Amino acid sequence: MTRPLILHVGVQKTGTTSMQRFLRRSAPGLSDLIVVRTPEEGTPMRPLGRAAVACSLNDEKDRRAALVHAFGDVLDTVPDGPQTVILSHENMAGAMPGNGGETRLYPALPMMLDLLMDEASARDFQPQVVVCTRKMATWLPSVWAQAVRTDGYARTLDEFLAETAGLPGWGDLIRRLSATLGGGRVTRLRMEDEPDADRPGRRLLDRAGVPSDRIDALPPLEGRGMERLTPNATEFLRRLNGLSLNPHARDRVADLVARSQPLFTAPSPSEGTL
Repeated sequence: MTRPLILHVGVQKTGTTSMQRFLRRSAPGLSDLIVVRTPEEGTPMRPLGRAAVACSLNDEKDRRAALVHAFGDVLDTVPDGPQTVILSHENMAGAMPGNGGETRLYPALPMMLDLLMDEASARDFQPQVVVCTRKMATWLPSVWAQAVRTDGYARTLDEFLAETAGLPGWGDLIRRLSATLGGGRVTRLRMEDEPDADRPGRRLLDRAGVPSDRIDALPPLEGRGMERLTPNATEFLRRLNGLSLNPHARDRVADLVARSQPLFTAPSPSEGTL
């Protein structure tokens, strides 16, 4: 009998961090039903995310092999048992627009998931994919702000929106995934349809077969995941990204900015206003 495996691949800026926090908190109380893996520091999930982003930007043979190897390392950590396995990492989707010059809507994701699902099937798992989406009008500005914060993106919001003006809707991504993987193996969850903000992984747990009464009994999540920087702090980082800084130094400054946002109180420029 094959074992259910859910690959929750994000995507980025759809509440994934909050969902992962809720899953981690809930996992001990649901240990008879699920096994959860999220990108915690020091776990194989971190290299898996990095390998997926690298493969999405350049899908040469070595990077495909590295992705499968990183995925295998994660599967090696899963204990034996009948429980449904949930692997949640937004970077399994690959590079989002604004990261590494990407301006398309996850063009490599069907290929990458095909590789991972083949590897999972070879290990007697029954894999399926869950993709969370968000209305494009709110998703794109949030992605831009995240790209400025974490990926060194240096262009304004208006420039970013112009670069991504030709993006198709989410239906295009789901159709491409379904064509490669099979429609019955792909589930789309709209962020706007989330029924309980204090239990942001509810629909994912439902997909994993957790009864509603068990989900209702879970403690609600306190606080949210990575909050968006203020407009002034984002603008400061955007301009910083245009300088020739050592990437490590740039990341240290970005961390400092995130912790010191009240310092950035000057009026925002009209361009790039969130």
